[in-house]
Order: sequence, then structure tokens, then C-alpha cells
Amino acid sequence: MTTKARVAIVGTGSRAQLFTEGLARREHIEVAAFCDPNRVRMAHHNRLLAAAGRRPARTGGPEDFADLLRSERVDTVVVTTVDALHDVYTVPALRAGCRVVSEKPMTTDAERCRRILDTVEETAGDLSVAFNYRFNPVHELVRRELHGGAIGDVLSVHFEWLLDVRHGADYFRRWHREKANSGGLMVHKAGHHFDLVNWWLGARPERVFALGRLGFYGRANGERTGYRRDYDRAHGSPAAAADPFALHLEDNEGLRALYLEAEREDGYHRDRNVFGDGITIEDDMAVLVRYATGASMSYHLTAYSPWEGYRVMFNGTGGRLELEVEESAWQRPRAGLTSAKGAVHGDTALENAGGARILVRPLWQPPREVEIPEFDHAGHGGGDARMMRALFDGEAAGEAAGGAPIAGHVDGALALAVGLAANTAFTGGEAVDIDDVVRVK
Repeated sequence: MTTKARVAIVGTGSRAQLFTEGLARREHIEVAAFCDPNRVRMAHHNRLLAAAGRRPARTGGPEDFADLLRSERVDTVVVTTVDALHDVYTVPALRAGCRVVSEKPMTTDAERCRRILDTVEETAGDLSVAFNYRFNPVHELVRRELHGGAIGDVLSVHFEWLLDVRHGADYFRRWHREKANSGGLMVHKAGHHFDLVNWWLGARPERVFALGRLGFYGRANGERTGYRRDYDRAHGSPAAAADPFALHLEDNEGLRALYLEAEREDGYHRDRNVFGDGITIEDDMAVLVRYATGASMSYHLTAYSPWEGYRVMFNGTGGRLELEVEESAWQRPRAGLTSAKGAVHGDTALENAGGARILVRPLWQPPREVEIPEFDHAGHGGGDARMMRALFDGEAAGEAAGGAPIAGHVDGALALAVGLAANTAFTGGEAVDIDDVVRVK
């Protein structure tokens, strides 16, 4: 008889559904425990297990975490709670001898990062960070072209990321709008891309300069543009009824179960006004990064675009490589967003989803388009499913197997360090050395 791996999932919000549903489909894994301060959300995840024909997991609050690990004989902990609390669970799990899979970002500030890195070193622990973008087949094709010498040595990169007013606005409705919780979009969202560029280039970031501001969302901006409606949260507010920026939790079964019905437990509101008070993160950010190879990257994140996607351009000694990905075409404003883990969060295909294109422009030769196999837009372009197979099925990873390597604690720290350096530059107005933020061995 083969012993099943026993997994505890910490944090049971919408992103945790990837892990609950994905692990429930794996016969060699038992979801043994959920840990969350909210009993209603844990009950929802146990219903997901039941729907897959699996036994319910034991549940407990943060104060029960150590007991859950011990009594349920947990060997793997998935940490997918509020970003600023990742270290609260990662560190004791490592010290208990558990393998840890941390949702990205690994944490939100330098002190917490140092604590995690020191614990990994002390325990020789196993920590993976769920950077699913590495596993998107389009991104793997880009890396293969670059490392195959398609454009020679890469000298510069320009990365433009556009979040539309459905997905982008969502970061300003929920706990992510407070930098103390999320580290801002430079940490929570752009960490995806900083890890991706580190991996594409095979290089460590060294120095960062950045400018950032809150220019679209927030009360003052909403009053200036006329987008603001007078309500604090959408549920039960007549003023939110016709607001295209409002999220109506009651209109969707998943959002209603995870958040609206769970409010009585902790008072958390998932549907705040994006033009309200108390927003401490930026929505428009420009970053310059220098790498150890001498390459540079210019990066721009816009969180209020009419369409969503990204463009990445690599300039090298032998030519240029261009990647274009359109994740959503122009959308008409809609008062009711309808997915707990879909369009509102960018996890599944949108009805007008676009496509991807990779174009190589060698010097002295005609352009060459890289053939991209058919792929599913759902789950970050198939990256979620492929990452889950690598993390939990022992599927061969790495270039030798034609796939992306699982991101470890060093990868997590380096991606985080770029975001933290950018945040520092926002306030200080000067370039920041990565080693002055987090020294990563």
C-alpha cells in the first residue's frame, strides 16, 4: 500500500481553490487540514472536497496550526493566506519538518524574507514558491529561443503589463489595497514578472530605480474624474447598482459562499469601493532594473487599462524578440462580475480572450514567427495545471525535460527584492541596490 501525502492548506480564499480542487483530484494526496480564522470559508472548501468524493479535512484557526500539523501528520503545507502572514506559517511549518509550497509572493517585506531564508538555511528545509507563469508554455518557448541564441546576448528588456478595469480594479476592492497586507502591486503582482525575467535571462537583479503613484483609483482621483459613486462597499448599496466598477457578491455562487456568507465570522468586505478611502498602493508604476549580466529592464504596470495583456521586447546582439499576449479584448462595462476565480481575478478565459505571438527579428534576416501550439487560456495559459503537476505529481521539471524548474526560496527572494527595492525608490527617489534590501546567497 502506498502512503498518501498529507497536505494542510492555510488560507481558504478564492486562490486556495486551485489547490483544494487540484489536490482533491489526486488519489496519492489527502487534504488533511484547513487552517483559517474563518469557519465559513473552511466549510466551503470541505464542500469542494466532498464534491470530489473525498473525506472532509480537519479545520482549525491560526491558534490551532501547530496541533493540526502534529495530529494530522501533515508532511506538506500550502500557504495561500494574506501575503503579509506567509512567514507566520512558513517558518513553523519548516521547523516542524514539513515541505512548504508558498503562494506568491513568498512574503511582503525584507524582515519577513530574512526570517524565511534563515529558517530554510537552519532546517535545510524544502520551500517552493508557486510562480505559475514559469509553466505557461508560451513563456517556456520564449526562454528556449533566448537561451538557444536566437538574438545573441540580451542587452535590454522592455516589459509593459496592462491590467484592465475588471481585473486591475479588483486589487483595489480587497485586502490588497493596503500595502501593509500585500506589499503593493510591485510585490503581489509584479513579482510574477520579476521572477519571469530573472528566469528568462538566467541573471540576478542588482540595482533598481522606480517611480509610482496612485493616479486613477482612490477617493480624490474618483472625484476628479467623476467615476466615484458614494458608497463604502457594493453589497446593499443603491449607489453601487449601476457602477461598472462595483463587484456584486450576491450575483455569484462562489463569491457569495466564500465572502458574503463568511462576513459574520470576521467582518471582511470583499467588495469595497475602488474610489474609496484607505488605499495605500499604487496603480501606475515604472521601474528600471540592472542585472548582473549588464542587461537592463524597463517595466511599466498600469492597473486601469481598457484591455488586458502584456508586451515584452528583448534586444540582443543578434536581433530582437517580441512577445505579445492579449488576455482580454476591449470590454463593455458591466455592473455584475460573475466569477469567483475567473475574469474578476484573471484566472480563467475571458469571453473575448485574445492570443499570443512570438516574433524573432534577426539582424540582416527577415522576421521569423515562432509557432505556438494550441493552448488553454484558462488557469494562466495552462500554467496552473502544469505547475500543479510539477509540484505534486513529481512530474519532471527543468530544461532537460522541456519544462520550467520549480521556483525555490532563492527565486522567491530575488523576485520579492526587486519589488521591495521599487517600493523603496518610490518614497526615496533614488536607485536602490538589491543587496541593501535583501541579501540573497
